[in-house]
Amino acid sequence: MSGLLDDTGGICLFSTFSSTIQGVVNMTWPMLLISIVILVSFRLSYIVKKNDKFVFYKELLMLSFIIYILCLFQVVTFQDDVTWSSNNFIPFKEILRYSITSRLFWKNVVGNMIMFLPFGFFVSYYLKVEKIHMPVVLTLIASLSIELVQLSIGRVFDVDDIILNLLGGIMGYFVYSILRIIGESLPGFCKKEWFLNILSVVLFIGLIAMIVMIL
Repeated sequence: MSGLLDDTGGICLFSTFSSTIQGVVNMTWPMLLISIVILVSFRLSYIVKKNDKFVFYKELLMLSFIIYILCLFQVVTFQDDVTWSSNNFIPFKEILRYSITSRLFWKNVVGNMIMFLPFGFFVSYYLKVEKIHMPVVLTLIASLSIELVQLSIGRVFDVDDIILNLLGGIMGYFVYSILRIIGESLPGFCKKEWFLNILSVVLFIGLIAMIVMIL
């Protein structure tokens, strides 16, 4: 029975993940393409003009953070045709009504956590935090702002989304902390810019390949 549950959950997770990636790409690619062209051309011009040092992995991380914020904005402000949803101010009301094997659980519960995992990671990385307080506060501010904006534009306010987003931000902080600890224990050459640049290229190509396969 547990094996069946795991298989079902895995299938739901993969199906939901694939459809979510497809939806986000279809929704955001025009905005992303224009934004990336403008940002990259401006950044390269700035580096050339100021004779700044170009470090690929740092530039890729910054671009990834900007792309993530743009996608987050597009997703949370998208006006769908769902009219049956209503505001929820009772904690855990929506979370507990889904079966863990259902597609809606993976989409609405797991999806809301994963959506804010990068936020917690980027906040922790750029602020170089050692304690969890700052990522928690900034994630809470961002999530609460999103819910209030959604309420004002005709979408619904859901306190459970804030809880799940907060958990996602915390997960992002722990991902950063684990990677930082691993990084500190690696050999010296693994911390060199050339190695990090190569690793960034490999990961970037792998990510693009995965997205293409899903599409």
